[in-house]
Amino acid sequence: MAAQGPRSGVGRPSAVVSPALESERGWQWQLRHGVTRRAELERWLSLSAAEQIGLQRAAEAGLAFLATPYVLSLCDPDDPACPIRRQVVPTAAEARQVAGDLCDPLGEQAHQVADHLIRRYPDRALLLVTQRCAVHCRFCTRSRLVGRRGAIGLDELEPAMDYLQRHPEVREVIVSGGEPLTLATSALVRILERLRAIESIEVIRLATRAPAWLPDRITAELCDALRRFQPLWVMAHFNHPAELTERAARACGRLVDAGLPVSSQTVLLRGINDQPEILEELFRDLVRLRVRPYYLLHMDSVRGAAHLRTSVARSIAIMARLQGNLSGIALPKLVVDTPGGMGKVVVGPETVVAREPGRTQLRTYRGVTVEVIDPPTDPSADEREMGGSSQL
Repeated sequence: MAAQGPRSGVGRPSAVVSPALESERGWQWQLRHGVTRRAELERWLSLSAAEQIGLQRAAEAGLAFLATPYVLSLCDPDDPACPIRRQVVPTAAEARQVAGDLCDPLGEQAHQVADHLIRRYPDRALLLVTQRCAVHCRFCTRSRLVGRRGAIGLDELEPAMDYLQRHPEVREVIVSGGEPLTLATSALVRILERLRAIESIEVIRLATRAPAWLPDRITAELCDALRRFQPLWVMAHFNHPAELTERAARACGRLVDAGLPVSSQTVLLRGINDQPEILEELFRDLVRLRVRPYYLLHMDSVRGAAHLRTSVARSIAIMARLQGNLSGIALPKLVVDTPGGMGKVVVGPETVVAREPGRTQLRTYRGVTVEVIDPPTDPSADEREMGGSSQL
C-alpha cells in the first residue's frame, strides 16, 4: 500500500536540505522555498531537452514553473516520465495548441456573478479566495489566473458575499483558488466566518490540494479551526499512488479525526495515471485512509496541455475496467466538465443494451447481458394480486 511507508525522496539534493530538516520547518518554509528558476531546479533534476525548452517558454509566457521542495523530493531525478515530475515540470509540448483548447475551459469568466464568485449551478457557487498555489500543476484549469497575485482580501470578497446574501437559493459554497490553504489560518477563518454569517448557506466545501502537495499544512491548529464551520467538506485532489506518502496519509488522518469528511478528485492524465491498475491502487489506498474517491475527471480542455489529455473513449474504457473491480465506496464517478461552463456530465460504459415496454436489457461488468422486467403498471392488477381493493 502506497500510504504505509515514506517515500525515499530520491530527487532530494542532500546538500540543499535534509529530510528531517525539511519536515521540521513546516509548510510556511515550503512555500518560502518554492523552486521557480531553472538553475534551482537543476539541483534536483537532470532536465531533458524538452523540459529545458518548456521551462524557458513557461518563464516567458503562460503558467510559470513552481514546486515546493517536498514535491520535488517525490520526483525521480533521472526519469522525465516520472508521474509526479510530468505533473509539475513544463515541457516543449506546452507550446502546441490543438482544436478545442481553451484559455478558460469551464467558461468561468462568463459565469462570474460578482468579483471572485462563479455560479454555474442553481444551488451552489465557487468562491476564489487566492491566486497563489504551492505548486503549479501543468494541467491547471485556472492557469490563466494562478500565480498572477496572492490572497484576495476579505474586503475584495464583499461583493461576492453580498451576492450570496441576496440569493438564498445558493445553499453551498466551494472555497477555492489557487490554493486556499496557502492563506494563514486566521485569514481563512475570517472568510469562513463571513460565509457562516449568511444563513442560507448550508454547506461549505474547501477545495484543496494541500494533503497531496503541502501535507504539513494540515496542522492541529488548522483542523481545530475548520471544525468550527461544519458542515464543511474537504475536497482533496490525488492523482497517483506516489502522492500518498506517509506525510499525506497523516494529513488525511488529521482531517478525518477532526470530524471533517474528506473526498478526493482525480484528474485522468495521459502517461501519468491512464492505466486501470494505477487508478485501482490509488482508489483502494484512499479508501484505506478514509478518503472517499469522488470524481474521476476527464481532463479539461486546457490550452497547451493536450499532451496530458486522454480521449473521452479512452476515459470510458478505463472506467469500464474499474467498474466491478472496485466496491462502490472506492469507485468515483467519471465526469466530463463540459466546455463553456455548461456543467458536469457523468459518462461511462454503455450498460443499456436494449429497451422495450416493460423490459430492459443491461450489460454487466462481466460482459453478460441480463434482462430486467418492470413491475405491472395496471393498478387493478396490483389490487388483484393483493386479494382485493387496497384500503388507506
